[in-house]
Amino acid sequence: MEYLHTMVRVSDLDASLNFYCDLLGLEEVSRKESEKGRFTLVFLATPKDRPRAEAEQSPMVELTYNWDPETYTGGRNFGHLAYRVDDIYALCDKLQTAGVTINRPPRDGHMAFVRSPDGISIELLQKGDAREPQEPWASMPNTGEW
Repeated sequence: MEYLHTMVRVSDLDASLNFYCDLLGLEEVSRKESEKGRFTLVFLATPKDRPRAEAEQSPMVELTYNWDPETYTGGRNFGHLAYRVDDIYALCDKLQTAGVTINRPPRDGHMAFVRSPDGISIELLQKGDAREPQEPWASMPNTGEW
């Protein structure tokens, strides 16, 4: 058995691609549109994993966009996606500057949580050892839930 991908249903494909690609830094590996099924599938991977993902040898995130409007609440009991990042403070700053709420700030220099435009919880983990705590993150309270 091998882990292939995590599927996340999205209600606004453009907003989701902005979040996952432009803000988080994932890259589109492939896309499939089905006129008959009325959906679009977009597979994403980290830049480091992209070559392996293109050969279907690395797990990916599959964004599923159903053309007919549906309401997705609470991520349909979905837990979270987790990504190891080079600089948790720089990424959280980039996300916050773009208007993304940092639900669980990286107070410990190691872990943060944000949510996608569709409410999917995203865990960010600092690569290697935790960074030294620094402001504004060290004293920032939690916001909402993650």
